[in-house]
Amino acid sequence: MKERIWSKDWFAALAFVLVFLVLVYGIFSDSFQGLERYAYDLGVRTRTRVPSDKIAVIAIDDESIRNLGRWPWPRNLHAAMLDLLRAGGAKAVGNTIFYFEAQEDPGLKYINQIGELVDKGTLAELRPPMAPAAIEGAAPAPVPAPSAAQTRYGADIAAIERKVIEARNSLSVDKALASSMAQGPLNVLAMTFSLGRPVGNPEHPLPDYVQKSALTKVVDRVNARSNEWLPFPTQESVSYPVPDLGQAAAGIGHLSAYVDVDGATRFEPLVLQHFDQYYPSFALLLAAQALNLKPADIELRLGEGVALGGIEIRTRSDLLMYTHYYHDVEGKKPFPVDSFYDVISGKIPPTAYKDKVVLLGASAVGLADSFPNPVSASMTPVESLAHTVSTLLQRDFYTRPDWAGWAELVLLLGIAGYLAALLPRLSPALAAGITLGGAAALLVGEIALLSGSAIWLKLMIPAMLIVTGHLFMTIKRLRITEKLKLSSDAEGSESNKMLGLAFQGQGQLDMAWEKFRRVQPVDDKVLDLMYNLALDFERKRQFNKAESVFQHIATQNPKFRDVAQKTARAKKLSETVILGGGGGSTAGGTMILDAGSEKPMLGRYQVEKELGKGAMGVVYMGKDPKINRIVAIKTMALSQEFEPDELAGVKERFFREAETAGRLNHPNIVSIYDAGEEHDLCFIAMEFLKGHDLVRYTKPNALMPLPEVLRIIADAADALDYAHQQGVVHRDIKPANLMWLVDSKIVKLTDFGIARITDSSKTKTGMVLGTPSYMSPEQLSGKKVDGRSDLFSLGVTLYQMLTGSLPFQGDSMATLMFKIANEPHTAANTVRPDLPAAVNAAIDHALQKDLALRYTRGAEFAAELRAAAKTLQ
Repeated sequence: MKERIWSKDWFAALAFVLVFLVLVYGIFSDSFQGLERYAYDLGVRTRTRVPSDKIAVIAIDDESIRNLGRWPWPRNLHAAMLDLLRAGGAKAVGNTIFYFEAQEDPGLKYINQIGELVDKGTLAELRPPMAPAAIEGAAPAPVPAPSAAQTRYGADIAAIERKVIEARNSLSVDKALASSMAQGPLNVLAMTFSLGRPVGNPEHPLPDYVQKSALTKVVDRVNARSNEWLPFPTQESVSYPVPDLGQAAAGIGHLSAYVDVDGATRFEPLVLQHFDQYYPSFALLLAAQALNLKPADIELRLGEGVALGGIEIRTRSDLLMYTHYYHDVEGKKPFPVDSFYDVISGKIPPTAYKDKVVLLGASAVGLADSFPNPVSASMTPVESLAHTVSTLLQRDFYTRPDWAGWAELVLLLGIAGYLAALLPRLSPALAAGITLGGAAALLVGEIALLSGSAIWLKLMIPAMLIVTGHLFMTIKRLRITEKLKLSSDAEGSESNKMLGLAFQGQGQLDMAWEKFRRVQPVDDKVLDLMYNLALDFERKRQFNKAESVFQHIATQNPKFRDVAQKTARAKKLSETVILGGGGGSTAGGTMILDAGSEKPMLGRYQVEKELGKGAMGVVYMGKDPKINRIVAIKTMALSQEFEPDELAGVKERFFREAETAGRLNHPNIVSIYDAGEEHDLCFIAMEFLKGHDLVRYTKPNALMPLPEVLRIIADAADALDYAHQQGVVHRDIKPANLMWLVDSKIVKLTDFGIARITDSSKTKTGMVLGTPSYMSPEQLSGKKVDGRSDLFSLGVTLYQMLTGSLPFQGDSMATLMFKIANEPHTAANTVRPDLPAAVNAAIDHALQKDLALRYTRGAEFAAELRAAAKTLQ
């Protein structure tokens, strides 16, 4: 009975669905939910919404730090910014700077000490004498007349008291900032909570100026308290502004974001619960200020969302809101982001912020960590807040309706019924069409609901269930074991033979071999097929596989044709140095044997041994027998990297570039002796160098001395200057293409012209070969490049050899390319503080993104480096 149940399609389908759900919602929940977040991000990217034009960002960026000094700044500078915004007519200011500690001027400490002496009355005896208190019924006691010294000292002490008060008010930057806040515009400050369920009751209540921002209008329509549909709870640990500033602020909101499992989707908790109080988020409070509302006007609906004036904000039951992220428009950010320095220095007039909600926050390196989101690979927290505030004001948030979970459950049950009851009864073609159509409809439906109606239904998991369930049921229906048994009969042999021929015709030799081996019985016709297949393996330079086929033929019929000689030859070829290999290796090539010699030949050069492998070929040590000269031979299997219709043009360009590079004659450029072609393998014979590349000196624990690095890069810059004057651009300057001859202490540039060939070569995923870490911005964007691109790459190499790290780094290829094209590099002297200013300036000059600001010639670069080296002496 058990065997019958296990063999039933409906039982297998339901068992698979059960296992699938356990994996998705249990063991691997985070991984599978990450797929839902990916679909969510895609839906956000496809939705087009207009951001609020009443929001602006003033960033404390790198330029501001360079011009106004290291952080933290004195708070009178913050007050000056608020005064400017007030004069410009700003409506509200969201200040994300943490004011958790008082900031005192060094002189204020001494003034306070003097003030304490005055407050204690230590100098009271210097005042003029006062009349003693009158006793009832007694005559008033005579007051002794003060001496002239007492009168003079008394006046001086009174003056000291006034000066102490004036000095306190003048030097207290917090009071100055509080005064500016009190005068307007409306200021919202930030506080932070430690998330987590609290234990017991709080030891100390929060200050009154913090509690005034708590929400008092709380509505519980769904019995949220009993169902625990409450906002995220917080522990007792809270950080909030100092009293002077907190009392002057219009409100204080929490800065907390919920980061999902994918690390890129951030949701906004609009409200946090602190014991028996509810505190709004920074963005919610700032949006309320923009609508002329106070915390008392915000209605918290437990388990549902928030009412902000006439705006109904639907959230999750725990008050998490799904923020919408706005797209850049014609290369411009959705919200203007201005430099703090540009505003404070007058470059941007304060009237630019009239009637706007202004967000103040850090974006400089080291002050704020950027994070990815659906529309950007890197965004600072203050910019993300702008998106959140606009989402609230424009009602652009996403929702998951109350029926969303039920709808998803019904879909899962419907798919389970389809797999168990309907799929086994359908023809394979019809079943595949329904499955693929259903999966596509689910994926498109999720994205369409997000982009069109701002509704999030999680349909990725149902789509995965229908596809994987279909595959599972198909495998079960195929009955693999029965298919294997059929391969021994005549019908199965004929099928394998036809399939083998089909695979062989398509060039899938391994698949053809698998089919031919299953053909039974093995007669001469079958051996003939195998023999031809072995010859195809030889043509593909897969000699070890050819040897295997010949050996199999020999076990069936040792006297079949010349199989013994073919086996020995294939074995010899597989054991000899092979110029590349087959099987799709990018280092492929053709091996040519010289008569009477065991060593292969490339043109007139005898290959001695392999030196290394590159992206498009193998480098060998060779010898020119005629003049007994040792050379290095770089091979390039162009036929494996380019399509047949473009191969002729590529070969022509290859020899033209080789000829151009061969004309270069410079002590710091490797000499090119010859270029040739053997069948589908092109090669270049060049000067053999006894040394190694500079990659090993780019590690933090293996850096070369500073003077040596400057000399090497200066020599390389001179070599590039010479090449550029000859009209030759290298295009691939990096440590791997700089050879260091240890004995002679000379650096030599290699691979001139090769980059131009590889520029059009693509990998299977369509990416250009090589890493973009050393490429210039114009090279990454596909623009026409000149010698200045090489100087940028040389600047990156100099940076890495001095610091042991790259100036631009990213978690992905897309992030790295974006930073190179748009963001300033990390200053070298921040990574290595002992770098001289002249060296740091030379690096900055070479890494300018604007071509007009970069070195125009390598000679200029070399001159600055040598000048910097002299200062070291």
